[in-house]
Parts: sequence; C-alpha cells; structure tokens
Amino acid sequence: MTEIVALYDPTSPTGHVTGAAPRDRVRALNLPHAATGVLLRDQRGRVHVHRRTDTKDLNPGAHDCLAGGVVAAGEDPLDAAHRELREELGVDAPLTPVLVRWYRDDTTHYLAHLYEARWDGTPLTLQPSEVATGWWEDPTTLRARLADPTWPFVPDTRALLAHWPEWWKDPHRS
Repeated sequence: MTEIVALYDPTSPTGHVTGAAPRDRVRALNLPHAATGVLLRDQRGRVHVHRRTDTKDLNPGAHDCLAGGVVAAGEDPLDAAHRELREELGVDAPLTPVLVRWYRDDTTHYLAHLYEARWDGTPLTLQPSEVATGWWEDPTTLRARLADPTWPFVPDTRALLAHWPEWWKDPHRS
C-alpha cells in the first residue's frame, strides 16, 4: 500500500498544506512535508531512546529519542503524533506541544511538530519493522551522548533538540 504524504509550503513558518504525494516521491525529490516527534518520559523523568531498524528509509540503525513519522495527507499533526506513538511504542498518552520548526538537510525537508508525553508504566510494544531495541535513559546522560558527534544519532532530532530549550529537564520534576 502506497503511503500518501501531505506536502507543505516551506515558506510558511507554521505550515500550509499545498498538496500530497506518495512517500517514495517525497523521499526521492526531498519534497517539503510535515513530520511529528514525541519525546516520551517515564515517571522518573528518563527519556525513551531507541535504535532504528537497519531497514528504515532514513538513518537506518541510528539512535533516536523521538517516536514519530510523516503526516499523511488529510491528517492533523497532533493526530499523526498520537498514531506514531501508538504504532512505534504502543503508547496512548496525552501530548504536550513543545516546538514547531522547519528542518532540512540533503535527505529530508519537513516541518517538525514536536510533543512530549508521559509514560504511565504500561508495557511498551516496540514496532519490529521500525524499532530494533529501546531503553530508558537519564536525560543528562543522553545530553552528554548527543554532544559526541560520533555517536550514531539521527541528525534531525539532534538539530531539533538544539532548538528546544532545556529539553532534558523534566517539566514534572523540580
């Protein structure tokens, strides 16, 4: 089944849908689209980190701390974030918006809609086609790892976190 992705106007800071295209065309031509990312924290404030499968179309085998993906044609970014969190980690949780920002490199060009969620302790169900393994990591440790440019981490999440002031601080803990 061909996934149809919403295309966005790259001159619009908050996003304006301009059309739709098959996912493979979006990737091949690096068309501007929208994507979501959810930073999931546990009750102790740790962040869920995962390693992407080696079959992912972008950054295979790299680490990431956001569950997310492209916004489908006709889909609201918040609904897409909920869908992706359920698909990738098996979690259904309230989402808090934290950042909307364009990201672009040689392989992807998208309007990022980032959210934060709190895990309630139910078992995670990792999607085998996208998530090779996952674990909970102290955000201070993760922050130190991200400072190492040799650690294989997805470049878009690394760049987006740089624009999220104090992402490593748990808003539920003082």
